Amino acid sequence: MSDGEKAIQVIDAADRDDAASCPSVVILDLNLPRKTGYEVLEHYRHSRRCGAGQVLIVTSSDSKQDRENTARLGANGYFRKPSGYAAYLKLGEIVRTMLDASGRKP
Repeated sequence: MSDGEKAIQVIDAADRDDAASCPSVVILDLNLPRKTGYEVLEHYRHSRRCGAGQVLIVTSSDSKQDRENTARLGANGYFRKPSGYAAYLKLGEIVRTMLDASGRKP
């Protein structure tokens, strides 16, 4: 998605139409245009069809408050955007684990 508003539209479409795709794993930044990652996370968690999915926050913020707020809103994990290759590999491991937990194949 290119912005938070579009992400919310996808969630709403899934709630309106059972044939619409519903993401079971979401990798979400907090700093999105039009709607924040917080707004998207909250909307996702209140979704009738999508709300039980896995959400990984991937952001540049290392703020304790951001970590606490996203946990309170139901994020399954929080990962500070990596600056090196080894950290990106760790991110891949986290995403694979979340996909496994959701029943999806990587």
